[in-house]
Amino acid sequence: MSTANLLRLILLAAIWGGSFLFMRIAAPVLGPAVLIEYRLVFAALFLAAIALVTRKALSLREHWKHYLILGFFNSALPFLLFAYAAKTLSASVLSVLNATAPIWGAIISAVWQRQMVSAKVMLGLVLGTAGVALLVGFDHVSSREGAGIAIAAALFAAFNYGIASTYAKSAKAVEPFANAHGSMWAAALLVMPALAVFPQPGEPTVGIMAAALALGVLCSGVAYLLYYRLIRDVGPTSALTVTFLNPLFGILWGTLFLQEIVGWYTVVGAAIVITGTALVTGYKPKLPWIKQAA
Repeated sequence: MSTANLLRLILLAAIWGGSFLFMRIAAPVLGPAVLIEYRLVFAALFLAAIALVTRKALSLREHWKHYLILGFFNSALPFLLFAYAAKTLSASVLSVLNATAPIWGAIISAVWQRQMVSAKVMLGLVLGTAGVALLVGFDHVSSREGAGIAIAAALFAAFNYGIASTYAKSAKAVEPFANAHGSMWAAALLVMPALAVFPQPGEPTVGIMAAALALGVLCSGVAYLLYYRLIRDVGPTSALTVTFLNPLFGILWGTLFLQEIVGWYTVVGAAIVITGTALVTGYKPKLPWIKQAA
């Protein structure tokens, strides 16, 4: 991995880790549905502008069903669930729960293909579960009213990311930028009915709207461009390492900007979840100094 791509990877992790900070700021005021509708529309408009400049077509007639499926499982539903959970849980906890997505993906893939998981993957699943249990068991946010439902919502959001990744592997190949662009419009359409269920509870300030704008343009639009650039340059396996970095930035931003308390259970729980995810995905870091020593 070149220095430029390493910097892109770190920047992407910082942006995606920041998404939980912005949701934590805006969700209590805008509500989950209004916030996510803003996020999706802002992201879709940003990507539409990029598509217009680069002349990249969506091919809606051919791929509209694909965009709807991907938009539902990869954006609409998980975004709503995380925004709902953000009303109660801290950004730190949300970022660690999000890191379980590859673990859910491995379970779903094994069930879908009717295959037994290996002992290493099973160990990863156990570690991931233990890490989450440690985190939510000791963190003070778990004692808040509605915390149990919020934790379940965040885990179910990560589960939907697992469904989306499993679907994407078997779906007809679509150009990555078109996937991001088309799925954002589809997700924005799918979230609209939820606006009647989750009305806006408060009056937004400039800061709240800035957080919603950052969620859409930065954490969805720019982040997708960075992610697909990494997939093109270094491959999906190396790009997947962003999963391990996201919680680090989620915890960092929550501590710096929201004065969230980071206890030993946060650090240890995150480390266990990340280790479990690495085992499940089969990721092995390629460290140049180890290679030279060998």
